[in-house]
Amino acid sequence: MQNQEIEIAISPDGRVAYTVKGLPGSACESVSALLEQLGKVEETTRTGEYFEDEPHVDVSLS
Repeated sequence: MQNQEIEIAISPDGRVAYTVKGLPGSACESVSALLEQLGKVEETTRTGEYFEDEPHVDVSLS
């Protein structure tokens, strides 16, 4: 199984950009939904991984 990671960049003006890597298909949307609860979403871009076959992934908030 490929490593999963979230790459986060914070700009000097406080804007946050992130990229979910290693989760093919729409599985990344579960992770994104958790992160998007932290602030206003200005733009969403899907990478090539989004269009790959997706595994079953469970994401929960503790």
